[in-house]
Amino acid sequence: MERKQVKETPDVPKTRIRIKLRGYDYKVLDKSARQIIETAMRYGGQVSGPVPLPTEIHKYTVNRSTFVHKDAREQFEIRVHKRLIDIYNPPQKLIEALGDLNLPSGVDVQIKM
Repeated sequence: MERKQVKETPDVPKTRIRIKLRGYDYKVLDKSARQIIETAMRYGGQVSGPVPLPTEIHKYTVNRSTFVHKDAREQFEIRVHKRLIDIYNPPQKLIEALGDLNLPSGVDVQIKM
């Protein structure tokens, strides 16, 4: 039997910034992601994303009244939307610009290098 040759994968760039965005409102989250991507493109970084990650859904059930009326309940849910952006080979000016970026409230940003 002959062995099949395995294709070599191209080398992944060494430096990468991974940005995770989390928020309750997906419209504000998408606007923030667009703002980050525009900043990265302006300074010459290679951008991958935004990748929508699975939405976390937290459900809470609460009794409407106290004591006896257990059948009367109310249900609430909170949805946490997430996006992932990778920036490859970022120049130093881009890193400084990302630190100075003014994003709206309600968007949690985690930046890892």
